[in-house]
Amino acid sequence: MIKDISRKRLYLDVCILCRPFDDQNIMRTRLETDAFYLILQNIQNKLYEMVFSPVHLKEIETIEELRERLWLVGLLDKYGIMPPCDLSKIRKRAEQLFNIKFSAADAAHVAFAEATSDFFITCDDKLLRKCNKSNVKIPVVSPVDFCFKEDLR
Repeated sequence: MIKDISRKRLYLDVCILCRPFDDQNIMRTRLETDAFYLILQNIQNKLYEMVFSPVHLKEIETIEELRERLWLVGLLDKYGIMPPCDLSKIRKRAEQLFNIKFSAADAAHVAFAEATSDFFITCDDKLLRKCNKSNVKIPVVSPVDFCFKEDLR
């Protein structure tokens, strides 16, 4: 399969992938869920590519709710791509991020995103702030901000 170089690659953090399973009575959650579905629709329409990594699979394995876990694995299987990448460089970068106080999982996600994607999308405010204060080599945005920046409708 030949990659369409005009399609941006999106690395969605597990927290945004799980948004549809969170309490939709909270307005912020509902907005982020709507943004997630808008992004997903554009992935399904092949306007973007959704990148995932082994870190996604490890994190999803820990989700207790079977229905949620199966839905997420199916979503990644159907729409996600795992592009080839240099794992030793990613590991080294993850260690650098971990050394500046990123959690191990966040460091691994960001390192994979930097190596494979055009945007890292998360609804984790703490991670957003940390990335924007650090020397992260990829735009890190919330799902709502991404929809505004890309003018998704």
